[in-house]
Amino acid sequence: MMPLARMAEAVLRCADGREKTALSRRYAADWQAAREAGEVPEIGTADPPMHPARPARPALLSPRDVPHRKPGTPEGRIALLHAVAHIELNAVDLHWDIIARFTDTKMPMGFYDDWVKAADEESKHFNLMADCLEEAGSHYGALPAHVGMWRAAEDTATDLMGRLAVVPMVLEARGLDVTPGMIEVFKRAKATNAVAALETIYAEEVAHVAYGSKWFHFLCGRFDEDPKDRFHALVRHYFHGALKPPFNEEKRADAGIPPDFYWPLTAEGAPPR
Repeated sequence: MMPLARMAEAVLRCADGREKTALSRRYAADWQAAREAGEVPEIGTADPPMHPARPARPALLSPRDVPHRKPGTPEGRIALLHAVAHIELNAVDLHWDIIARFTDTKMPMGFYDDWVKAADEESKHFNLMADCLEEAGSHYGALPAHVGMWRAAEDTATDLMGRLAVVPMVLEARGLDVTPGMIEVFKRAKATNAVAALETIYAEEVAHVAYGSKWFHFLCGRFDEDPKDRFHALVRHYFHGALKPPFNEEKRADAGIPPDFYWPLTAEGAPPR
């Protein structure tokens, strides 16, 4: 079997969304089969690109230039599905990138097990969203998407703790906050398949945030650092702007992130009384 880091690099260098996720799922299945057989596969090293390969479409715009559509309309719901598909495709690359980019930091095999599983699930999530778009008469790439998704990866390209703090523990945690509202949008529209797809994403994203929290705390223990203080310092350094409530405190707690991690990073600085 190819070393894991080289698998990760191959996914990052694949441009087409469906091809990328097929490759991702195949490599994940190979890794998981080897691990279930009791093997300790080689991690190896890689030369990941600073920017993953992307298809010619969608056009990538500054977040402020991406058109906003009302979710109460069919066009708005297609735009919402397209935005989620774009997020999920970026998540595939983010999870393989954390494997490929930080091989110089010695980590337990469980670290790689977790991120391979997360990348596999994100690949499934992208395909669920792409299927919903096609059911609605559209496709991934039909609308512009925002280019800012990869900024956190660029900013934390040399800092594993920063990557864990900003990507799973901030950006993916935000998904836990907003996905219930999206599910309600599609329930009102009686879009059964979209509801089922988003409910799958919502259930599985909790674990992805939890992986971030687990390995962040692991590294804090290795370096004898206070996790809360280190998290606050890293997010203030790498994340552009304040965190925005409302927060899904129940699901964030399930993922191992208590309120005193995120409320001090809001503009308010504390929860309302």
